[in-house]
Amino acid sequence: MVKPVLITIDDDPQVLQAIERDLRREYSKNFRVLRADSGEAALDALKKLKLRNQAVALLLVDQRMPNMTGVEFLEQAIEIFPDAKRALLTAYADTDEAIRAINKAKIDYYLMKPWTPPEESLFPVLNDLLEVWQNAFLPSFEGVRVIGDRWSPMTHKIKDFLASHHIPYQWLDIESDEGSKLCTDANADDLKLPLLIFPDGSYLLQPTNIQIANKIGLKMRAKMPFYDVIIVGAGPAGLAAAVYAASEGLRTVMVEKEAPGGQAGTSSRIENYLGFPIGLTGKDLARRAVAQANKFGAEILAPQEVINLRVDGQYRYVTLADGTELSSHTVIIATGVSYRKLNIPGSEKLTGAGIYYGAAMTEAMGYKDEDVFIVGAGNSAGQAAMHLSKYAHLVTILVRGDSLKRSMSKYLIDQIEETKNILVKVSTKITEVFGQDKLEAITLFNLETGKVETVPACALFTFIGAMPRTNWLKNIVERDQKGYILTGLDVLHGQKYPKGWKLPRSPYLLETNVPGIFAVGDVRCQSVKRVASAVGEGSISLQFIHQYLSTL
Repeated sequence: MVKPVLITIDDDPQVLQAIERDLRREYSKNFRVLRADSGEAALDALKKLKLRNQAVALLLVDQRMPNMTGVEFLEQAIEIFPDAKRALLTAYADTDEAIRAINKAKIDYYLMKPWTPPEESLFPVLNDLLEVWQNAFLPSFEGVRVIGDRWSPMTHKIKDFLASHHIPYQWLDIESDEGSKLCTDANADDLKLPLLIFPDGSYLLQPTNIQIANKIGLKMRAKMPFYDVIIVGAGPAGLAAAVYAASEGLRTVMVEKEAPGGQAGTSSRIENYLGFPIGLTGKDLARRAVAQANKFGAEILAPQEVINLRVDGQYRYVTLADGTELSSHTVIIATGVSYRKLNIPGSEKLTGAGIYYGAAMTEAMGYKDEDVFIVGAGNSAGQAAMHLSKYAHLVTILVRGDSLKRSMSKYLIDQIEETKNILVKVSTKITEVFGQDKLEAITLFNLETGKVETVPACALFTFIGAMPRTNWLKNIVERDQKGYILTGLDVLHGQKYPKGWKLPRSPYLLETNVPGIFAVGDVRCQSVKRVASAVGEGSISLQFIHQYLSTL
């Protein structure tokens, strides 16, 4: 395979030679390094690379160049290689222009001159950008292929499962020539779809998530029967707890029903998370957190479900869906929340066939130049709208309230107002959906005027509140009326319940009514529903774990 290309552009010959030297020294093993002394020459080189079907991974561009500035070059380069990572080299005086370029030219990073030593000031930044690029880039596909009907709920479920576990896959519609031929070779008719073909030539028809997980080698069985801490749920809170527990030498296992990342892992863009001014996808956040947890020795079982929790003296036991029982000194519950389902006529049968819960990033490109709808007024809905607007002809956000200001961050509201193909309809709710095998229309009701209208619709993405995943705990852990877990002082206030706190000491901040069982993140009563706060709770839970363990 031809190596992907890194291009550096600078009009100063000495600077250009120096940075080319540094890039070749660090990256020549995996990338081809090219240089250009002007934006015009670089654009010409990009056009030739495009004709040769070669990949460009990174553009490292000086801002101050005659005839064409770095930002002006990048604005044109985006049209040729939209997926290439873009970094700007600036002098101190150009910092303001570089910050403006984050939105104007969609740059991924800006670096100050001089960049010496490169091992500290240049390579770490470029390594991060290239890692993200490599995770998204598929030069010649050799992974899992998924063949099925675009409107099949099972096909959607499989694509979503593979994407959430960061398994590269290629989607082929059964109507395409290649998809039809592969089905013929596998003796799969329409009734047996979807079909999954693996790199070794083997295949599965209508597989379950467990069958897929076994085939691709996901870890679902624990190495040991006993741990210091068992974490249930692998959203941001659970992942943070796993990183800190394992890094401090505790035997740690985390069990996740679906895929690491939780609800946040489906986010198309998180822009208000500390330390990421460009923003990052929920998928990237989850991938990095999993890598950190693995680095420190935490075990992650996914997909695997905890179906029961029991207490015996100082030990806590969890039962997995496969019948396995694991024991530990402590348990952290970080199961998060799930989006509420639409409770309107026709919605159930069309789920996965035009109606989706959450961002459904795997489906976004399938609605290129079409009109889609979003239900919800929170940040998740706003992030999804911005992502879908890159592909859809029109994105309509349906809001029951009179504005977005009460529930959505201002930066998202501003972005939505500036995006021409996003329309916000306030005081509006959906009362019915229509379609046989796929979504075809929806009925809207205006809460102010009483007007009812039925409009064509091919996709509906739903973000209507959340509910905690805690029914499996109802006989063990105290919850509020909505199912959120009581912790800390809320446990003491809940003494009217039969499972109230019974020890002479007060419960720790994140401790439930059962000593040694903690709750963090969105599943906890009165938690702040933000990624940063979930990560914070997962991190500080280890302080209370240590305090509890010291009493045993």
